[in-house]
Amino acid sequence: MRKLLFSLALPALLAACNPSAENPPADTSAAQTSSTRGAIPVTLKQEDGRYQIYRGDQAYFIRGAGGSHNIPLLAASGGNSLRTWGTNDAERILDEAHKHGLTVMMGLRLGHERHGFNYNDEAAVAKQKEDVREQVLKYKDHPALLVWGLGNEVDLFYTNTKVWYAIEDIAKMVRELDPNHLITTVTAGIDAEKARLIMERVPSIDYLSVNIYGGLETLPQTLKDIGWTGAYAVTEWGPTGHWQIAKTEWDVPIEQTTTEKAQSYRERYAAGVLGAPDQALGSYAFLWGQKQETTPTWYGMFLESGEATEVVDTMQFLWTGEWPKERAPSIRSFLIDGKKAEESIYLEAGKTYTAQVDAFHPDNEAFTVRWEFLPESTDIRAGGDPEARPKAVEGLIVKDDGKGNLEFTAPTEGGPYRLFAYVTNRFNRAAAANVPFFVR
Repeated sequence: MRKLLFSLALPALLAACNPSAENPPADTSAAQTSSTRGAIPVTLKQEDGRYQIYRGDQAYFIRGAGGSHNIPLLAASGGNSLRTWGTNDAERILDEAHKHGLTVMMGLRLGHERHGFNYNDEAAVAKQKEDVREQVLKYKDHPALLVWGLGNEVDLFYTNTKVWYAIEDIAKMVRELDPNHLITTVTAGIDAEKARLIMERVPSIDYLSVNIYGGLETLPQTLKDIGWTGAYAVTEWGPTGHWQIAKTEWDVPIEQTTTEKAQSYRERYAAGVLGAPDQALGSYAFLWGQKQETTPTWYGMFLESGEATEVVDTMQFLWTGEWPKERAPSIRSFLIDGKKAEESIYLEAGKTYTAQVDAFHPDNEAFTVRWEFLPESTDIRAGGDPEARPKAVEGLIVKDDGKGNLEFTAPTEGGPYRLFAYVTNRFNRAAAANVPFFVR
């Protein structure tokens, strides 16, 4: 009943906190009909105690996603902006975004201490600033540009707080080169000390951008508690992070199903973004695409095979107040040997077991289930750095009815594994889940 009431109440909350949420942004048509290359001025104003972005003369609330995968679907789902982490392929992304009436938060990569960049090295800092100058000059007049993102999580595992002076120096330069667009910097979470350093050392940014997963629900209160009174955007958010969630007895994280993730997106967006209408400028949900990070399914809203998961359905609902016409399947439960992931499942090498995924479709559409066995990933990185995907273990399936019932043989080599279930339908929509197990 609580979930039903939440679903009924959210459209009203969307409308109250974001009057343009149920329709395309008011300035979309102007962007689409612009016949010449030229910047559309973007400003940040504070009116009656409330921060508001204006693009041209139209109020603009960011309904965005991180990544440039399937830009037409992002626009069709009610999104109005996308985020990049650097300027790789920037011209194509900007052009395609503009074609579909979207804006771009353009990332400007800055060195990370954890990758070996030394902010005490004046020559390296100067060269980095010059590299940014060239990128800004190249793209500053594109009509799809909304905001410059100076760095991404340069504060993750750092010790040298001189990075904030370097960011301020770059921010002032970008302001001189491009007075038509906003400037922000992106942090890995936020705390009182980090906020204090940014307020003292980086006054030239327009607003703060925060990447946060579990904890987004309380972000508005956290910002108040630490004294951040300015505007903010949430530039990465989504499922519960792999570092934040329950683990098995052999210390691997238990991933949410896409159904559980979709519920997390709905609750976190309502509380952490729409719940702070005076300060929140919008958000970029993560990830409008797919990547290997702990698993191949943890953060992507799409499967490797291209299907959009039910999280994409949820984002359309959050952005427009309406579900897509063709929905994704959902998952009620996933068991191996009759046990849930939270029970820490141990199997004996070479023995035969069963697995069941209980899936359904909200409109009773047909679906199929496919399975994949992967060893537990050993290439675990920090901060979203690239990881190698484990190689699938073949030849374990004994019987598969295609409807969610599997008979399989446990791998002969001991150690940790995961069984993945992919539930797909003819509309290129999907649900996914995995259960860790340990072979003895």
